[in-house]
Amino acid sequence: MQYEPPVLESAAGPHTIVNGKEVVNFASANYLGFIGHQKLLDSCSSALEKYGVGSCGPRGFYGTIDVHLDCEARIAKFLGTPDSILYSYGLSTMFSAIPAFSKKGDIIVADEGVHWGIQNGLYLSRSTVVYFKHNDMDSLKETLEKITSKYKHTKNLRRYIVVEALYQNSGQIAPLDDIIKLKEKYRFRILLDESNSFGVLGSSGRGLTEHYGVPVEKLDLITAAMGHALATEGGFCTGSARVIDHQRLSSSGYVFSASLPPYLASAAITAIDVLDENPNLLTKLKNNIAVLWKGLSEIPSFTIASHPESPIVYLRLKKSTGSLNNDLHLLENIAERVLKEDSVFVVTSRRSTLDKCRLPLGIRLFVSAGHSESDLHKASESLKRVAALIL
Repeated sequence: MQYEPPVLESAAGPHTIVNGKEVVNFASANYLGFIGHQKLLDSCSSALEKYGVGSCGPRGFYGTIDVHLDCEARIAKFLGTPDSILYSYGLSTMFSAIPAFSKKGDIIVADEGVHWGIQNGLYLSRSTVVYFKHNDMDSLKETLEKITSKYKHTKNLRRYIVVEALYQNSGQIAPLDDIIKLKEKYRFRILLDESNSFGVLGSSGRGLTEHYGVPVEKLDLITAAMGHALATEGGFCTGSARVIDHQRLSSSGYVFSASLPPYLASAAITAIDVLDENPNLLTKLKNNIAVLWKGLSEIPSFTIASHPESPIVYLRLKKSTGSLNNDLHLLENIAERVLKEDSVFVVTSRRSTLDKCRLPLGIRLFVSAGHSESDLHKASESLKRVAALIL
């Protein structure tokens, strides 16, 4: 409880101010550099003038504003799905959508590396949850095989596979093509969380389905938080009209929460428009990831645990001290000194006591299309120098 994270004193863009000095920011998931983007600011200002700040009511009770419907239609059009539904808070999307479909007695097979929002959704669903090894398709196949033979005489059993497209806890990308083959073989439904891949993966930012060239209708449910690439807030779920309509009546976060403030829905529409008009943002992001990877791979005491195309770059200790607390202490010491001595703001993947994820800890860098090449060189040089001193 003694840990006090650094406090930002300006917008969380590629450069921000911490303790009165300007630092290069690798701690915010601002993948496309949209924080402070003029078009988003203008769209928020005009929405504020027109609608005010809050909506003062849930969607089913006079909290629906035209801009919410426009936003849902824009997301569905962008992803090529029949319909989508907006939630007022990113995390509540996962812990409302999962229990809306999976109930007590149903089976959920989930990756052990899923983030806390999904873990909470699994817990609230009261379903039987079985975890498989992180991003390991042999382990998934084995788990599905066991469950299929165990419940082969049970009728009306709903069965789901829950995975993240791009894992917040490891920076790994889920092998969607293999998962789809297994889903079809064992007849499970898929729930995919695209919070960190929406606006990032694929040639035009349409996420994991575009990245693998898989038709979007092969997935039963896609959820995402809008607080990362789109630099707004809230979340959405997208899929068939039936799947969406069901949530409008039985998804707690949608039914009982005041709806998303209209200016945030307006900002999300503008962010998708800007992304659609500027595919070069994705090229810039991919180049930045490659530059940072090259620099960080030269640090002898660290290994890069994330996928080469992931904007979440994960550094793990090559040799663990054998104790989780000691590892965390070392990593925090490095992050602190990098900030203090070189004005590079990075964070460790410290987890709350509620988080049941057991993946190894590391230093996490969020790459943005807004970072310049010198920012990336500065980060890798600084981490290399400080790691050599401490480790």
